[in-house]
Amino acid sequence: MCSHYQTLKDAELLLKLFGVPMPEKPYAHDMHPGVNGLFVRRPIKGNGNGNREQREAVVGRWGLTRRGAALSPKLSTFNARSDRLETARTFQAAWFDRQRCIIPADAIFEPDWRQKFQIPTRFTRADGHPLGLAGIWERGLDAEGGVLETYSMITVNADDHALFQRYHRSSEEKRMVVLLADTAYDAWLGGSPDEAMSLLRGAPAESWCATPMPQGNATNLSLF
Repeated sequence: MCSHYQTLKDAELLLKLFGVPMPEKPYAHDMHPGVNGLFVRRPIKGNGNGNREQREAVVGRWGLTRRGAALSPKLSTFNARSDRLETARTFQAAWFDRQRCIIPADAIFEPDWRQKFQIPTRFTRADGHPLGLAGIWERGLDAEGGVLETYSMITVNADDHALFQRYHRSSEEKRMVVLLADTAYDAWLGGSPDEAMSLLRGAPAESWCATPMPQGNATNLSLF
């Protein structure tokens, strides 16, 4: 699972690599469940000129709320297991309605428990480019009954992954986020459920750069 990441705040890279301008609504850089972050999706409506843009940037709450449901303090929906997308009530409507998104990020964080104490580890792309992580989105209701944009980060099993099997506690199932190839963005956003499901796999270890972080440089460590 992933409960801490840093979202992309570079407007030039957001436009160049993800094809969307920086949204006007503010969002956080250091992300934890329940915080407003950025995701990219296919637009719901046209732009008023009869045209429909291919992608739009949306600011929403990290932690998916089921369709039409009120905001809940429960934050266990910030990750969506790939093997439950088609069956879990919280996620299946979004999945079958192709409400998929890309989560632009600078880095994710995972805990290394191979020592007696955990060491937060920062993961970036080995080539230095921003991460494009697979997610799904849904619209819930805020406290006033208005539309609440929400999203979840998809994870896959990593028990046999050369890199991510080292992280989290030894007694836990190993899981990792889905790093999409740049060339797969359109297929992920617009493909059929079967096409999209075929993209849900762990990126090779050589795609990642893992950097252990000193305790003083990591925030909110208790969330690990």
